[in-house]
Amino acid sequence: MIAASSAGISTKLCLELLILTCVRSNEAREARWSEFDLRAKVWEIPAERMKMDRPHRVPLSARALVALRKAQGLHESLVFPGTIKDKPLSDATLLKLIRENGFPVDIHGFRTSFRTWAQEKTSFPREVAEAALAHLSGDETERAYARSDLFEKRRKMMEAWAGYLDQKPAKVIGRIG
Repeated sequence: MIAASSAGISTKLCLELLILTCVRSNEAREARWSEFDLRAKVWEIPAERMKMDRPHRVPLSARALVALRKAQGLHESLVFPGTIKDKPLSDATLLKLIRENGFPVDIHGFRTSFRTWAQEKTSFPREVAEAALAHLSGDETERAYARSDLFEKRRKMMEAWAGYLDQKPAKVIGRIG
């Protein structure tokens, strides 16, 4: 078993990476070091770990790279080890962290927050946001012709998302009401 402090660090870093990359819980929790190229700033999730059974390339923002570097050394192959030897974090562990910090969402809600932000606060095209979430976009005919994964556009979007998450809340001057 890993030390409790390592488990806590693993949980917090997993949640941070999940939010920064907009991946699903299992994709983050089961991440393996072999899937990452930190120099190229890319995470390649294999098809067998994806909901749509297709590989998914995830551009890594500078902030995501910081979280990953902090996770180095926690486990040889798992990026986010759980408390049971050689097992990834459980979904319940992430959910517990979310609840303890008072977030009014479940784990999937962070993906929803990203999509709402992209739609309401940016001018990134819909298909770029959908590709970031590993969703299929358009009908069969459109997908047959549009074969790009929009990776470089998604890279810009993920840096913008990380920047948005880093913003400090505005200070309210005066009183309300």
